[in-house]
This record gives sequence, C-alpha cells and structure tokens, in this order.
Amino acid sequence: MITYDEFAAVDIRVGRITRAEPYPEARKPALKLWIDFGAEIGEKRSSAQLVAHYTADALVGRQVLAVVNFPPRQIGKVMSEVLVLGVPDAKGDVVLVGPDQVVPAGARLF
Repeated sequence: MITYDEFAAVDIRVGRITRAEPYPEARKPALKLWIDFGAEIGEKRSSAQLVAHYTADALVGRQVLAVVNFPPRQIGKVMSEVLVLGVPDAKGDVVLVGPDQVVPAGARLF
C-alpha cells in the first residue's frame, strides 16, 4: 500500500495531442506524439505503442492523461518527456486514458 502523499507525488496532467507521426524506427510499432499541457508545462514529446487502435491523424486534438514528472527517457531516436497513460484491451493493446469531457490543458488528476 502507498500513502496519499506518495500518490500525489506522481504528477498526472491532461494534455492535448497537437501532432502525431508514425515512428517506423521503433522496435515495436509506435507513434511519436507532441502534447500540449498548457502554459505552466508547455508542449512535451512522447513515443507510444498505440498503432493497434489509433492512427496519427486520428490522435491530433485528442486529450490524454500523462505523467509529466518522470525524467526524460530515450526511446530509440526520440527523447520521451512524458508517459502517456493507457490500459490494455483483451489482446493487450493500449487503449488511451483521457477525460470524458473537454477540460483545460494542464489540469491535474487528483
């Protein structure tokens, strides 16, 4: 079990995908994402294995949840600055997690 303070240390924010591109150099099929988290955090990059359910074009404009306070991580040629959150479907493919209504970019999960 963790405490609420430990949970609160994970900074999960809402961002809007502003750009998405195929990432053919990735070991597993993936997309490169640019996500706007509002004025406080700005735009961050990520790489995510989302191709089973999403195309790059369909993701632009979509709001997603992401952890914004992990250290950046090199994923192949992409420096991933945030961890986009998802859950597995019945086959283990990623389904994105996001709000069911439009909320301000940068809104923090609590």
